Amino acid sequence: MRSLFRASLLAALLGIGVAGYAQPAPAMGSPLWELAKVKGELNLNTSQQMQWDNAAALARNAHTAARANLSQLKTAMQAELAKPEPDLASMATAADGVRDQNETARKSARDAWLALYATFSPEQKTLVASALKAGMERKQAHRMQRAAPPASN
Repeated sequence: MRSLFRASLLAALLGIGVAGYAQPAPAMGSPLWELAKVKGELNLNTSQQMQWDNAAALARNAHTAARANLSQLKTAMQAELAKPEPDLASMATAADGVRDQNETARKSARDAWLALYATFSPEQKTLVASALKAGMERKQAHRMQRAAPPASN
């Protein structure tokens, strides 16, 4: 009984860690989300539009792959935990592999966005900086609002 409890507890803790490593970052509220909101104002030229489309596709693919990788990892963890003596080392190795795959795809998408940004004019860069700053301020205000104690009557 004690052994089962320890294995369950360890598996739960490992599962929490695996999910944290393998999950994709949410798109809404990210810097790319802020950038997409001002796309129309950027007045992209044809070359920049092509780079935008490529970077957006890479980001979507990275997100989709990360979700699929997480799903496969969860399935593999469930199968391993169904065994009488789960191999936690193999589970950790699998989680590391998923994290590395997701990180590679994320960096590829990030590099495509950075390459696009490098082509921007000073005016476009100013617009992007303003959008990112406004997004950060909105997030900070939201955090402060959530952290504020409830008003008393």
